[in-house]
Amino acid sequence: MRVHPLVVALAMACVVASAACGGAGTAATAPGPAGQATVVRVVDGDTIVVKTSGREERVRLIGIDTPESVKPNTPVQCFALEASARTKALLPPGTAVRLERDSELRDRYKRLLAYVYRQPDGVFVNLVLAREGFALPYTFPPNVTHADEFVAAAGEARQGHRGLWSRCRDPAGPIDPTKGAR
Repeated sequence: MRVHPLVVALAMACVVASAACGGAGTAATAPGPAGQATVVRVVDGDTIVVKTSGREERVRLIGIDTPESVKPNTPVQCFALEASARTKALLPPGTAVRLERDSELRDRYKRLLAYVYRQPDGVFVNLVLAREGFALPYTFPPNVTHADEFVAAAGEARQGHRGLWSRCRDPAGPIDPTKGAR
C-alpha cells in the first residue's frame, strides 16, 4: 500500500505536536511510517525510549505484551526480567531503529505506538519477542496490521515450550495466545 506524502507529513507532525491529532494524541489515518529513531534505553520488555527529531519519546511496541517488571504496585511477573533482558539485548542504547505506526499514534499513557525494526538488518523486534516466547500477542484494535503474525509466532513458541511457555504456570492468564484476543 502506498501512503500519500501528505499523510506521512501529517503523521510526523502529530508525533511532534500531539494537539494536532485531537488532543489525545491519536490519529485515525491509514498506517504509515513514523520515522527513524535511536534507542536511548529499554524500560521493560515492551516499552523503550528513543530519540527522534531531537526529542525523547516513550514507545510501546504494538501487538505484543511482555510480563510486567516495572509497573507500580505490581509484583514482578514470571519471565518479566528475562523479557526485559531480551529486549535490551535486541535494542542496546544507540541502536538505530525504524518506527512504523498503525492506526493509532499514541496509547492512553501518551506513549508512541510502533512496530520496531532494528536498522540496518531490519529485524522486526516485536515479532522476535513473540516468536522466542518473551511476549504474548496483544491484539488491541484498531492496531491489527501484524496481529496474525504475532498470534502464529506465539503459538509456535507455546508449542515449542520456548521462553515463558517453558517456565511460567499459565503465562497467558485469561487469554488464549493461539487466538490473539485479550
